[in-house]
Amino acid sequence: MKHITCIEDLRERHRRNVPKAFFDYCDRGSYAEETLRANREDLQAIKLRQRILVDVSKRDPSTTILGEPASLPLILAPVGLTGMQYSDGEIHACRAAQAAGIPYTLSTMSICSIEDVAASVDKPFWFQLYVMKDRGFIKALIERAMVAKCSALVLTVDLQVIGQRHADIKNGMTVPPEWSLSKLVDFATKPAWVAGVLRGKRRTFGNLVGHLKGTDDITALGTWIGTQFDTTLNWKDVEWVRSIWPGKLVLKGILDAEDANEAAKTGAQALVVSNHGGRQLDGAPSSIAALPEIVDAVSDKMEVMFDGGIRSGQDVVRALAHGAKSCMIGRAYVHGLGAYGGPGVTKAIDIIRNELLTTMGLCGVNTIAEIDDHVIAV
Repeated sequence: MKHITCIEDLRERHRRNVPKAFFDYCDRGSYAEETLRANREDLQAIKLRQRILVDVSKRDPSTTILGEPASLPLILAPVGLTGMQYSDGEIHACRAAQAAGIPYTLSTMSICSIEDVAASVDKPFWFQLYVMKDRGFIKALIERAMVAKCSALVLTVDLQVIGQRHADIKNGMTVPPEWSLSKLVDFATKPAWVAGVLRGKRRTFGNLVGHLKGTDDITALGTWIGTQFDTTLNWKDVEWVRSIWPGKLVLKGILDAEDANEAAKTGAQALVVSNHGGRQLDGAPSSIAALPEIVDAVSDKMEVMFDGGIRSGQDVVRALAHGAKSCMIGRAYVHGLGAYGGPGVTKAIDIIRNELLTTMGLCGVNTIAEIDDHVIAV
């Protein structure tokens, strides 16, 4: 990995290593992908203020996240199907995050189950929850996260209606998957990936299979998933989750200050400003465009985290300067995972750490607390 210099290098290696259907699942967005592009373009449009002749010999990127020490203002976001990017990918990613001293968030739609990951790591991790129609199953899932000693529950609140992702339809990304000659040829040209996945613990959603009656069959599982996203989901359901979950609660998917004010009334410790990586409402504002108003509305009541388009340490500085307390990365670390497995995730974290430290030095700041709107060029 000596010549890997940036997240884009990892992305290109990921693209070569992994079948197109799984790479596109990670990489692409919904509909015309306007919001997907805006997440990156709006971050890049923010210019940083270069400062000189400031003693920056004691730069320290550490901070606290939900009251716990973290080596970086960074969290590995929940990403579904991570174990299909690389064999046992959730376990490798969690280990890399914990070795780096930052939180890892396991998705409900992971390949490795809560129990698989808990048995394979030494420290608590976060768990992300979708509230589905089957509330009995969701209650059991929360209880499983409690047994696994998960240190935070991340409740995703922006997926009760699913945005269409054209690439997934074209690639036959269904449960069970649609097969075609081109897909078989693609798989045949990725023998290392195929061998790795075949060695893995699982090849379907570990948190679902075996815990729901009749879903050991993958076709039945696909049918069940297709009926479970709940259009009745509302703020009372957040109260219901809060009544079961005794620990720290994070609401992910807030993009509006009015919603942020409602979120602050729930007792949640944090919210994540996010448009689901441009995978839901296409035409919605970028996360960075929505961030300042939400910070103004609720940052005195709860932690404000940021998600959407982070690919560099410079992007982290941009988000922190606009008021975020920490940032989630999804695609950035999955590109590392798909490229090189666990060491690739470590590489992605190291790239962002090194860029963050360099950017702090060139902006004339030594601590995360010093990063505010004064580092933005006007």
